[in-house]
Amino acid sequence: MTATLLDGKTSARAWRAATAARVERLRMKKIVPGLAVVLVGHDPASEIYVRNKARQAEKVGIVSTVRRLAESATQAEVLATVAKLNQDQEIDGILVQLPLPPHLNEAEILLAVDPAKDVDGFHPYNLGQLWSGRPNLVPATAAGIMKLLADHQLSVAGKNAVVLGRSLIVGRPVAGLLLAADATVTIAHSHTANVQTLCAQADLLIAAVGQADFVTADFVKPGAIVIDVGTNRVAGHLVGDVAPAVATRAGYLTPVPGGVGPMTIAALLSQTVDLAEGRVYHG
Repeated sequence: MTATLLDGKTSARAWRAATAARVERLRMKKIVPGLAVVLVGHDPASEIYVRNKARQAEKVGIVSTVRRLAESATQAEVLATVAKLNQDQEIDGILVQLPLPPHLNEAEILLAVDPAKDVDGFHPYNLGQLWSGRPNLVPATAAGIMKLLADHQLSVAGKNAVVLGRSLIVGRPVAGLLLAADATVTIAHSHTANVQTLCAQADLLIAAVGQADFVTADFVKPGAIVIDVGTNRVAGHLVGDVAPAVATRAGYLTPVPGGVGPMTIAALLSQTVDLAEGRVYHG
């Protein structure tokens, strides 16, 4: 058996094209979607992510603004920046690029983002909506995973799904979306016993642990769908949480790179346009 690769690049390209068409319709109504990123400090990975987000946003017609603050920025300065963006009527979506410098209170800053502009879906209100079965703004990686599955006609209803990782960025939100889509969901983490046995029972396995090659072939049920969210640098190369040998056992597998990554940015752009459309249809 050789796994069918779930091509995130192709799906993301089509999604961005659909988003660009929606932007064009908004522009005909004199509305230009606006996305603001708050970037504190000079984390190299964050700089790359923000640059990629800005470039892709501009390609689909979204105006992207980056509010840069020094590594030494105070809590009050970051909160003041967020407050100004909350009030800016030309900004539809706000995201605070994580991680923040360790002296800042991340939870307080995320809480300060207007839930109606929380395009990253990290505000407790939006997370609560997700877990209440009414997802609206959801973390982009989780949304991208669900779209990638849908694009390949892979229904999760009735499937036994195991999510490796419980972060608020990926693990918990994707578990909530899977539950809303009628999957039976287990979240595994560093304190879970018999992880390998648990994973080997999964029809759908989502790996988001941040450890290169953590998921080996014996973690995987033959024919399972395996979604690799990992982005780990090893000897200068980008590798996932899933070992290459899994491709001989899984039925479907996302490559790294080119799987979940492109879908994350495409989801962010789509949700920004969702918010801009609210200006037209909801006042």
